[in-house]
Amino acid sequence: MFRAACIPRYPPGGSSRLWKKVVLVCEGIDTVSSVFLNNVSVGETNNMFNRYSFDITKQIMEKNYIEIRFRSAVGWAKERSANHSYIIPPECPPDVQKGECHVNFIRKAQCSFSWDWGPAFPTQGIWKDIWIEAYDLVHLDYISYLPVFDNDTSQWIIIIEPVFDTVTDNLKGCATIKIPDLKVDYSSEITINPEQRVLQVIVKIHQNASVELWWPNGYGSQTGYELTASFMFDGYTIKKTTKIYFRTVELTEEPITGSPGLSFYIRINGVPIFLKGSNWIPADSFQDRITSERLQILLKSVVEANMNTLRVWGGGIYESDEFYNMCDELGIMVWQDFMFACSLYPTDDLFLDTVHKEVTHQMRRLKSHPSVIVWSGNNENEAAIASDWFSIPDKMRAVYVQDYLTLYIKTIRKIILDMDNTRPFMPSSPSNGKETVQEHWLSKNPYDNHFGDTHYYNYLTDCWDWRLYPRTRLASEYGFQSWPSFSTIYKVSVPEDWSYGSNFTCHRQHHASGNEQMILQAGLHYQIPTNSDPVREFQDMLYLTQVMQAQCVKLQTEFYRRSQAEIIDGLGHTMGALYWQLNDIWQAPSWSSIEYGGKWKMLHYYAKNFFAPVATSGFEDRDVLYIYGVSDLLEDRSFKLTVKVYKWDSLSPVCEKVTEEIVLTARSSVGIYKEAIPELLERCQNVTRQNSVVLFYLLHQGQLYGAQNWHFLSSPKEAQGMLKPNITVSIAQENKVYVFTLVTSSLAPFVWLDVWDVPGRFSDNGFLLVEEKTTVYFYPWVETTIEELKKSLRVTTLRDTY
Repeated sequence: MFRAACIPRYPPGGSSRLWKKVVLVCEGIDTVSSVFLNNVSVGETNNMFNRYSFDITKQIMEKNYIEIRFRSAVGWAKERSANHSYIIPPECPPDVQKGECHVNFIRKAQCSFSWDWGPAFPTQGIWKDIWIEAYDLVHLDYISYLPVFDNDTSQWIIIIEPVFDTVTDNLKGCATIKIPDLKVDYSSEITINPEQRVLQVIVKIHQNASVELWWPNGYGSQTGYELTASFMFDGYTIKKTTKIYFRTVELTEEPITGSPGLSFYIRINGVPIFLKGSNWIPADSFQDRITSERLQILLKSVVEANMNTLRVWGGGIYESDEFYNMCDELGIMVWQDFMFACSLYPTDDLFLDTVHKEVTHQMRRLKSHPSVIVWSGNNENEAAIASDWFSIPDKMRAVYVQDYLTLYIKTIRKIILDMDNTRPFMPSSPSNGKETVQEHWLSKNPYDNHFGDTHYYNYLTDCWDWRLYPRTRLASEYGFQSWPSFSTIYKVSVPEDWSYGSNFTCHRQHHASGNEQMILQAGLHYQIPTNSDPVREFQDMLYLTQVMQAQCVKLQTEFYRRSQAEIIDGLGHTMGALYWQLNDIWQAPSWSSIEYGGKWKMLHYYAKNFFAPVATSGFEDRDVLYIYGVSDLLEDRSFKLTVKVYKWDSLSPVCEKVTEEIVLTARSSVGIYKEAIPELLERCQNVTRQNSVVLFYLLHQGQLYGAQNWHFLSSPKEAQGMLKPNITVSIAQENKVYVFTLVTSSLAPFVWLDVWDVPGRFSDNGFLLVEEKTTVYFYPWVETTIEELKKSLRVTTLRDTY
């Protein structure tokens, strides 16, 4: 129950008359509640994603109190399910998730009842602002802005859409729109009525105006323009100032030479963009704990890892205004799911009514943001029906299919098309794009690699085998689990928890057989840690899961980037790689690359390299080493490739080769090196697969360009001559950056620098150390000292774990 004193009864200025209209606005009620003013019911809520406006004009008194009485979300969902005329699967999550049932009957974060990476914390309470509006004439409820480029006239048009509430009929006024930097000063007459609340004001930008465009990270700047909209009614003025951005977005689906099916990629401002990024989940189970600082660290970490896209996943929440504002400013494209995931859903009148209000509200909130590039109806629900996840009886299949079409096509899609024709709509993810439409919005195989986007997970086969990965048009989910760092686990555990088979590690693992799968995958290529100190062994196990995850996702992502310009056996032209997942909701094993609290896992450091604007990758096929170059640059550029072979027991390369000039064409991938492994071993004396490793990198005008990369000629667990390195570290400070100088006695793979819980990130980590002296930079997020860093530092290499 929540109580609060509220506004005075009368307008300011000593008047004794009442306000003509007083509205209680509740944007953040989680979830089921009854709202009272002065012990009189004014309304109910049942959707945490809606904005509720209650007319309380007649309830206002001298002293006023708001009271909100909450009901259990779990109990309410159970009741709705019991009263429904047929079962809506799944009724409950898998037992391993330790969750609550019937979440598909309630409009709140679906993951709050548990997920395979998160806890069952079905919150209730006030999670966003509540406020009161009082007015005598008119109120502006929403305003949105849609810049559109008119190809016929070659000019920009801004569609400004205010939503008013008025207490009078035929209220006439004037709208004025000003954009000083574009010399826009536009006015028009307007008329509003209680029945016609939504207006459109259309402003044309002069054809000769020089409009700077908004670009994704890595492609250009994120220029915005200040726009002021003023609405004047009978001496009363409403003024709103915002920043608007100009960009176009297209989803291109067209035939591809040599391949059945259709392409599937995004164009921004006419330029094809390879989507590089990850999937975003709620940053905390309790939204009030997400500060601006936490949000900024996470989103800056996206940009610092050379990503340009986040998919806001459909089992969480529509994120805060601050989240989307930051994405606008940082150039992060947002693939926006609507909040439906991994379930079938009811379509009774109450459910559809609240969804209609939810989607309308969220569209008004979000459609002004240039960062939002795609609307997607749900997460994996098309696949759930197509693959019969829930073992639907034959006699019920038509019912569930109709429910699906009613919810996502007849309801959500219709609202989206009515409110925004500037962005593509996808019914689900994964889905087959135009092919799904041809199949009446439910494709037989949403994972068809000839169309649309795909999700792919495989934990039981060898992640080093690139042949197993799908040559999809766009990979929107894939990944491997790992454990967070010991410093993250330490805060929520006790010493008896610090073993890989403890009750704690089992309880925090919500993915079936997840802990075993990590060990299975790691054991394919690495020695499993052994140590007489059980705590050290546990820490080494955590480290090894991060090594495994980083290397697996690295190899898979490199495969997708290589495939963007290739068609092999009718498949390829991959134009996006969004691994699962970016962030964590609590301290537990998951697919994330950033731990709860913001600490980068090894994977995130690898992402910084494998998503670099220009990158290299190596792989073997039939005993031949291939190296590819990939470029996101907007112009051609020349490079030379350096290929070195090192023996594990030496810091001096056994042999080295530098190619002639190679031209990487703009936005492409191409093979730049090829050598048979037997010839390579013969060329480099005393070298075998087991005792050596290949290092390669690009040079531009004689200087290292981008990151170094490597190719293992054998599994590290089979390595011969790999020594335990003696690494010493000195730390110095340059302004606010700390310089770590590493000196090693031998070559070392997967070198991991850990400064416990000192907030910040390194310039590189988890790297292959091949130089006797190496410099790495640490960028702190809060003030620290050399002494604190020295005290906190721990260096781990693969050879230290066994």
